[in-house]
Amino acid sequence: MIDAKKGTALDQWDQMFDEIKPDAVDCCTPNGMHCPVAVASAQHGCHVIVEKPMAMNPAECEKMIAASKKAGKLLAVGFQHRYNTKTDFLVGARDDGDFGNLMYVKCQALRRRGIPNWGVFGQKELQGGGPLIDIGVHVVEMAHYFMGSPKPVAATGNCWTYLGNKPCNVMCLWPNWDNKTYTVEDLAIGHIRFDNGAIMEIESSFAAHIEKDIWSFTAMGTKGGCSWNPLQIFTDKNGAMVTIRPDYVSPNWDVDWTYLFRRKLQNFVDGILKGTPLRAPGEAGLAVQKILDGIYRSAEQGGKEVSIK
Repeated sequence: MIDAKKGTALDQWDQMFDEIKPDAVDCCTPNGMHCPVAVASAQHGCHVIVEKPMAMNPAECEKMIAASKKAGKLLAVGFQHRYNTKTDFLVGARDDGDFGNLMYVKCQALRRRGIPNWGVFGQKELQGGGPLIDIGVHVVEMAHYFMGSPKPVAATGNCWTYLGNKPCNVMCLWPNWDNKTYTVEDLAIGHIRFDNGAIMEIESSFAAHIEKDIWSFTAMGTKGGCSWNPLQIFTDKNGAMVTIRPDYVSPNWDVDWTYLFRRKLQNFVDGILKGTPLRAPGEAGLAVQKILDGIYRSAEQGGKEVSIK
């Protein structure tokens, strides 16, 4: 923690509350500290925005929501990809009825070899998991938002570790990760059922034997389908099957990814100062956390379907 006025580090968050008395807190700690920091911040009268994932499990999310409600403060989750103009475009098409009833969504957050060689991303006790909870969460949250945030009711999943717990033996962008402390999955596969009958499938990896990295979701509905990357809509028109591709969306995430963070932080600030509704409130974080938790719980039970309450 940094005292922005003095440019000095603070050892404890209690020191921050006592000396700085902030109005709002942005929690950017490892996942295992999200809940205690958010709860303490709310108890000290602070609005909170917490980076993804919201917490380690749904129970922690519920504690955070309860603390903020008791304090009468806002709780936002840093789900920046629901602010992406690609997501905006597809949500707008959904609202226009272009897809009809959404039946199936496939999420992919896949790296061929992208195991972080910094931080604590490989330590399950501090992070809660590996690629599913770290990068899969991004695609899951924007896809769930696109779907209209249906309620998840059941999950099946499997996780495998086969490269991260071994020394790096190939040339890659982030070599020489700490394989000795690596306790998370390399690959996670999940299947979610929702209360409206829709299905979501999830593929997420830090390391997988694939051609190239993939970061996208695709969807199928009764009237049309789509892909997020490349941005396309598939439908029927005038007796022909057509593909719709927007010529330009601005700002372009591939050129300037910082706008995602500006938009999510602006929404948080506007929520505090103007009462603007949060696009990613704590309840959205809880729903996504239930999806992640369901997949992990199923994987621990050998892929057996588990209920999501």
